[in-house]
Amino acid sequence: MAKEKVAKASDEEYGAKSIQVLEGLDPVRKRPGMYIGGTSTEGLHHLIWEVVNNAVDEAMAGHCKNIIVKLLPDNVIDIDDDGRGIPVEKHPQTKKSTLETVMTVLHAGGKFGGNGYKISGGLHGVGVSVVNALSVFVRAEVKRDGKIYAMEFERGVPKTKEPVIVGKAKNTGTRIIFQADPQIFPEIDYSWEKILAYLRQQSYLTKGLCVKIYDEREKGKERSYGFLFDGGVVSYVKFLNRGKEIKNEMPFYVEKEIDDNVVEVAVQYTDGYKEHVFSFANNIFTPEGGMHEAGFRAALTRVINSYAKKNNILKEKDGSLTAEDLQEGLTAVVSVKLRNPQFEGQTKAKLGNGEMRGIVSGVVSEALAEYLEAHPSNAKAIISKVLITAKARIAARAAKDAVIRKGALEGMTLPGKLADCSSRDASASELYIVEGDSAGGSAKQGRNRRFQAILPLRGKLVNVEKTTLDKVVKSDTLKPIIIALGAGIGDSFNIDKIRYHKIIIMADADVDGSHIRTLLLTFFYRYFEPLIRAGHIYIAQPPLYRIQKGKEVRYVFTEEQKNQVVAEIQKTMAEKSKNSKDKKNQIEEVVMETDASGDEPSSDEAMSSDAGEEKIAGINLQRYKGLGEMNPEQLWETTMNPDTRLMLQVAIGDAEAADKMFDVLMGSEVEPRRHFIQAHAKSVKNLDV
Repeated sequence: MAKEKVAKASDEEYGAKSIQVLEGLDPVRKRPGMYIGGTSTEGLHHLIWEVVNNAVDEAMAGHCKNIIVKLLPDNVIDIDDDGRGIPVEKHPQTKKSTLETVMTVLHAGGKFGGNGYKISGGLHGVGVSVVNALSVFVRAEVKRDGKIYAMEFERGVPKTKEPVIVGKAKNTGTRIIFQADPQIFPEIDYSWEKILAYLRQQSYLTKGLCVKIYDEREKGKERSYGFLFDGGVVSYVKFLNRGKEIKNEMPFYVEKEIDDNVVEVAVQYTDGYKEHVFSFANNIFTPEGGMHEAGFRAALTRVINSYAKKNNILKEKDGSLTAEDLQEGLTAVVSVKLRNPQFEGQTKAKLGNGEMRGIVSGVVSEALAEYLEAHPSNAKAIISKVLITAKARIAARAAKDAVIRKGALEGMTLPGKLADCSSRDASASELYIVEGDSAGGSAKQGRNRRFQAILPLRGKLVNVEKTTLDKVVKSDTLKPIIIALGAGIGDSFNIDKIRYHKIIIMADADVDGSHIRTLLLTFFYRYFEPLIRAGHIYIAQPPLYRIQKGKEVRYVFTEEQKNQVVAEIQKTMAEKSKNSKDKKNQIEEVVMETDASGDEPSSDEAMSSDAGEEKIAGINLQRYKGLGEMNPEQLWETTMNPDTRLMLQVAIGDAEAADKMFDVLMGSEVEPRRHFIQAHAKSVKNLDV
């Protein structure tokens, strides 16, 4: 009866008054995630991308040559271009200035029809209006018809009825100055590196566009950078492959326009084991590919197979090379520009225009066939690399099948002695990959058996950056991890089959532990990148010190924290000592308290020389040099208890930079690694050897 009454009351309350109508830019402020993906760091930087993309659209239309981005004090962003400038005359539909319409009305822009833009990236028409809605203030300046027009807004609301003429102009352009709203974004901290990477990418994709960026946020720490690439995507491919051993020194490149669709592709092979294919549609990165990328891959496989068989490099009895064989060492940029792109999803991650598959395939097929014939030495280098990959694929598949089959038959009894959890719910299960048998033993005893599995590492880890997949799956240290994860590897990898949603690397806080973490992260990045992108990989943070004063125990993770805690305790002790001076029988009372609490060590305790322990005026200080020094209870309390532990989630904010760093640290080229060590050696503190 109670449920029926509640339902009836709800029905009565639900009426016209229950429907809320959000007008103007209110929907953006109410649900910012729908427009910029969220209010985190990514969403914050998206404000810059939206304004920059408008300027890039002008460049693609042939009307803009220069873009200037400035980071000013108080997190003010200033973006200036020399395009045509936003129109200022009265709009026929809204009866307001076109500038105000563009700044305050969603889906208002010059990219939905007409002849304003033949090609553009900002196709939703919500870009600058969303920036306006999510900013404390915005100032728009437009240079047109020999005049400078200005209009200011506060949280999307115009301060004047129409643009004001503030000066004379010799040229044209648009300048947008804005300050992100702290009511929307909990943390406003722009990343210089992230902005540089994005602007560099846009410059590569727009030949002849000059982009300059200035960081003027702190006086005395000003810096600037500029980009101008006449080579377009060829320059981009060379940039991606810097420091790597190249197979075809002359990159393959083609640019062709077919029925208002522009196709631009560059390809180069390296001696690496991972592919790097970046596809774009109207300068928008499509991480999930789409029809343009599918057309490129089909053409690449078909043409190389045809050339290899025609020149007797590949015999008919050997069959054909697969698309997988052509992936290792492949670096490619596929950029298309089209009038009406259809993106799948709000984030534009995948291009859905079916016609682009045939267009890209045709353009690449014709040009690549000519390239291979005209450059036989480069063609031979590419095909030699591909044939090695094909042989490794066959060997890896046999080894991988044996590994998976063995794991299934033996019920996951692994060489590393996996101590599995009882739960079969992957979303609630955790796998700790632990360095060493000693720490593994403590972890097994201290864990929660219901949802925590332990896999101790035994033996030397393989550097996957320098080896092939067939050797990876045969490795005594990596093979148990592959089986334990249960999701396969290589072409058989299926993230939906993963047995644990938290995979936690737990190693010592010393040089050897750092090396093991780096090797494991390289392994996951090269062969299980989707796990990182899905947020399944973590790094445990065991404490560096155990600090005890009386019965109170605290754990700290850095030298700075240790010094701070010790200083706090000493200050408290000093205050207690000062307050007790006037008490009767002071000495006797202090002695009694000491005996009861154990605050002050006895002479025997003070002479203790246990490893890792340090006595500081009544404070017991223990430094953990390894996980094995902790007993099971301590390991659980500090590192494994979900209620108290501290973990780092591994993420790839910039895949390009991450890939380059793994290549520098773990690749076969020694010189880049030497330069990295020389550049960063002085920044290393408290190095344990």
